[in-house]
Order: sequence, then structure tokens, then C-alpha cells
Amino acid sequence: MLDFTVAIPTYNGAERLPQVLEKVRSQIQTESLKWEVIVIDNNSSDNTEEVVKNYQETWPRSIPLKYILESEQGAAFARLRAVKEAKGEYIAFLDDDNWPEPNWLISAYSFCKEHPQAGAIGGQIHANYEIPPPENFKPIEPFLAIREHGSQPFRFDAANLRLPPAASLIVRKQAWQESVPPRPSLTGKLPGLLIQGDDYEPLLYLHKHGWEIWYNPEMHTYHQIPKWRLEKDYLLKLAQGCGLATCKLLMINAKPWQKPWIILRTIVGNGKRLVLHFLKYKGKLKNNLTATFQINFYLQCSLSPIELLRKR
Repeated sequence: MLDFTVAIPTYNGAERLPQVLEKVRSQIQTESLKWEVIVIDNNSSDNTEEVVKNYQETWPRSIPLKYILESEQGAAFARLRAVKEAKGEYIAFLDDDNWPEPNWLISAYSFCKEHPQAGAIGGQIHANYEIPPPENFKPIEPFLAIREHGSQPFRFDAANLRLPPAASLIVRKQAWQESVPPRPSLTGKLPGLLIQGDDYEPLLYLHKHGWEIWYNPEMHTYHQIPKWRLEKDYLLKLAQGCGLATCKLLMINAKPWQKPWIILRTIVGNGKRLVLHFLKYKGKLKNNLTATFQINFYLQCSLSPIELLRKR
């Protein structure tokens, strides 16, 4: 078994892959590691395969670079395929628009060895915005997988859905195989499908099986945020997708007697936040994208039990 597999799920990523592959190839202090890189093409319609094959011609022979096609659409299926194909003890997921610092991999490996009960590890994800974000955008940055939790490591509070995104997540292959079901119930963004939560679902199963989920402040990546991700239509769809997944995620680790209370708490708690937020920003929503996003998110959270029952 290898020490690490760097897995890069991608969909129509031909333009983005060269930058992230260069960042991966430039990792430092990895001479003592045995590792590989796999690109999981999630049914792209562009020349993603050609880009990877061109890189294979000049890629270091000591670090295998593999191309794998996963035709079942959805980021969750791409990650499942990555776990199946990975030969590493640890799997470092890296989105094709998330650029790692040169010491990202060795920092991840050192932390994994220091925390043998860690089933997953997230780090700091900083934003590289193509254009400046709207005013007061900070409260909703986490929805774009931006996470800056400071300089001290800590365990994530999985029970309250405080978890790292999959954009630059490290997982222990053994933990995933022991804990995560072979088919996800949340697939990620698909045409006509808004519900998200695919980042969190496997982490909640890891937590359910007793694995710890940690924050490593020494792991730094930079998420490339194009201007279209700051447009109102995209952000409101994002709020809707994240909100509708809330109740389903909370149910993963719930005991049967807890489920009615979770439904009630989700409806009442988010309904209260919705009303208070609306009253606070009443008359100002037209020019306040952050407040509009939050109100829509709370609304969809309060509706998520209905969505859960409808799916069942």
C-alpha cells in the first residue's frame, strides 16, 4: 500500500486541471512518501482526458498519474470511485479549482500520523476571488468552501453539522471503507437537482462509527472563485440546496426516538431565525445579497423535513 493518494474529481475541468496538477507536482518534502495522483473524470464532455494524458507524458515516474472515468454523474460518485481505486493509506481529495500550498501534502501526512483516530482531516481554505465579493460577504463564505478557523487544531463538532468541506479533505481509506455506505443518498449538484450535502454525508458516517474529524491549520489551499459564483441566482440556488439537505443530514446519526424532536427543532429553530432575520433587514433586502442568502437558507432549512418525508 502507498502512503497517499491525491484524488482530483473533475467535471469539464480541462481548463482548470493544468493549474492544480502543477500545484500537486510541486509538492515539497515528499521524497520519503510513496504516493500517487488519480484524476476522476465525472463524465466530462470536454477534453479532460486529453489534458491528463498530455501530463502523463512528462509526469515524474516515481509518482503515478492515473486517469479514471466515472460515468455516474455526481461528485459523491466520483469520490466513491476514488476510494475504490486509491492505493494509498490516506486519500487527499482536491477539487480541480482548489490550489494547495507546496507543503500541503506533507503537512497532511504528518498530522495523520499524529492522530491515528482521525478518519478525516480538513484544513484552511482561502479565497481567490476573480472580482471583489459583495459587501459583508464574510458570513456566507463557508458556503463557498472557504474555511479559516485559526492557528490551533481542534476536533469538528459533527453532531451539529460543523464539518469541513470535501474541497481539500483528507480521509483514511480504512475508515471510509468501514463506515460509508456503497451508495450515497446525497449526490451533489446535478442538472435539475438542488439538494446538496454530499460533502457532509460520508463524514457523518465516519463520526457515527467512532472516527474523529479534525482541523489541521497547517494545511492551506486556495479556492478559485469565478465571478459567476457571486451572482445572485447562483447564490440563492446554493442556499436552497444546502438548506434542503439539513434535516436529512441530521437524521444520519439520530436515534429513532430523537427523530421527531429533530424535525420539530429544525422547523421551529430555523423558522425563528427566518423571522428575526427578515425583521432585522426588512426594507434592505434588495441591496443586501448576504441577508437575502441567509433568509433563503433558513427558509429551506425549515422546509427540509418536508423534503425528507417527500423523498421517503
